[in-house]
Amino acid sequence: MNDNFWEPIQLSFIVALSATIFVIVAGIIVAWLMVKKQFIGKLIVEVILLLPIVLPPTVTGFLLIMIFGKNGVAGQLIDLLFGQSLMFTIWGAILAAVVVAFPLMYQSVKIGFSSIDQSIEGAARVDGANEWRVFRYISLPLCFPSIVTGAVLSFARALGEFGATMMFAGNIPGKTQTIPLAIYVAFESNHLALAWSWVIAIIIISFLMLIFLRKRNT
Repeated sequence: MNDNFWEPIQLSFIVALSATIFVIVAGIIVAWLMVKKQFIGKLIVEVILLLPIVLPPTVTGFLLIMIFGKNGVAGQLIDLLFGQSLMFTIWGAILAAVVVAFPLMYQSVKIGFSSIDQSIEGAARVDGANEWRVFRYISLPLCFPSIVTGAVLSFARALGEFGATMMFAGNIPGKTQTIPLAIYVAFESNHLALAWSWVIAIIIISFLMLIFLRKRNT
């Protein structure tokens, strides 16, 4: 296989892995807070967190442009701090992957935290453990299977992201062209053999991840 085949695969793994690391950390923190804390507007916040699951990818991409593009508030701040826009960069591709993958991680971890027997955490507090120790030594280990499930699903979602990445990060070979974008270009250019090779590659990767999840849940 030549570089034209491997570049999108390598880039996809970099983007998906980077996005997954971020959503694992953010998902655990946000899910724990949403389970443990009560506040006004909690339902609205949760709906916003889950919204990327149901929004069309083009809408997600459009919103990313409006917020993180050169004319967006966050985009102008990033440009001021780093002298560069996120658009049409690998960081833009990672951001798009984070946005679409986060709800899967959040929902999985939230279910994990919600299913923990409160009496176990209560017993630890009675024995003198502070909230950090309860979280670290009780809640987090008990939630670990849900974290693994969320991480695998998030990685798969980030690996397959297309629409938001296309709009926000573009389709630049060797820079932002991930496997789904490469398949689209190869198909449009009638390079069916190359398109098939990427399709088979991503099917195999997805198949292996699903096998891993099934084996963990049995």
